[in-house]
Amino acid sequence: MRSHKNRWYITGGLASIATLALVIGLSAGAGSAALAAAPQNTSPPTITGTPQEGQTLTGAQGQWSGSPTAYSYTWMRCDKTGGSCTSISGATATTYKIVAADVGKTLRFRVDAKNADGNTTATSTPTAVVTAAKAGSPVNTSPPTIKGTPQEGQKLTGQRGGWSGNSIHYEYFWTRCDKTGGSCANISGARGETYTLVAADVGNTLRLKVEGSNAGGTTTATSAPTAIVTAAGKPTAAGCPAGSGLIQVATVGSPARLLVDQTQVSPSTISFSTNSLTARFHVTACGGRPVQGALVYVTAVPYNQFSIPNEQPTGSDGWATLQMNKLGGFPATQSQQLLVMFVRARKSGEPLLAGISTRRLVSFRVTR
Repeated sequence: MRSHKNRWYITGGLASIATLALVIGLSAGAGSAALAAAPQNTSPPTITGTPQEGQTLTGAQGQWSGSPTAYSYTWMRCDKTGGSCTSISGATATTYKIVAADVGKTLRFRVDAKNADGNTTATSTPTAVVTAAKAGSPVNTSPPTIKGTPQEGQKLTGQRGGWSGNSIHYEYFWTRCDKTGGSCANISGARGETYTLVAADVGNTLRLKVEGSNAGGTTTATSAPTAIVTAAGKPTAAGCPAGSGLIQVATVGSPARLLVDQTQVSPSTISFSTNSLTARFHVTACGGRPVQGALVYVTAVPYNQFSIPNEQPTGSDGWATLQMNKLGGFPATQSQQLLVMFVRARKSGEPLLAGISTRRLVSFRVTR
């Protein structure tokens, strides 16, 4: 086999053919090996939380290329400079509660990412030096949690977790973080136990930070991050967002329509002596999917029997609850057997009797 101007010629019969096959095979093997790659860390792991005895730290895995198929975690105890680290026995979750042995040390969070071609390890920067618990200060015994769907327009509900200590006052801070739960920053004005996701949250994660304070001091605890927030669904040609389950009223458009498909009233049987009642209405659209954020209005017919409450939005279960108080016009007659109500459900910003709004009459039994 010889070459001439980058072209190969077979000159030696079967032996040369075998040699050429071996060369081609080795070249192909080398190319395949070059394509294989273990995961690579593109942004290092991070740690959030207060480095103090009794506090819980949360580790984020950082960002990786190479499509890792599995991650494993290790918390490490290091000297004051972040060196001479040793693995902490049993500390292999994304959270770690600081113990007395950590006081005067720093901590690091190590992540091992694996795929079919190998594994790669990356480690966070060290925490500040761990301090001892303050006498009498609040102690977080279990981290805060977040409930809800991480999608634009959805409401998240935070729970402060478990705490011990006397006379604790709690403050809540919603934080916007990167895709791995790191690089978190407080969201301006987001200081309640609930938070409604906005467009700026799309592509990020959120954490809830809780501060517990008393005369002994202040302790901070942070939740695990949510899943990455997705954008709100867009209506299809039928006016309905893709998917199934709960939908936001903002994602419903014509020709779809809202539907009041269930009603409840308490007391279940209204009497002439009833002074107040609670009316509940369930709103759906797009084939029975519950709708959140629809505005529901109700009034008794004829008027002046019960007060007309302000419109109320439907919740994450599709129900809206309205309180009504008895007025001088009830009962309308001494033989009244039904209390009739006019109910309307609509999308905010649309005309009352247009768009996707719906109206219906419902009735409830009345006894003397």
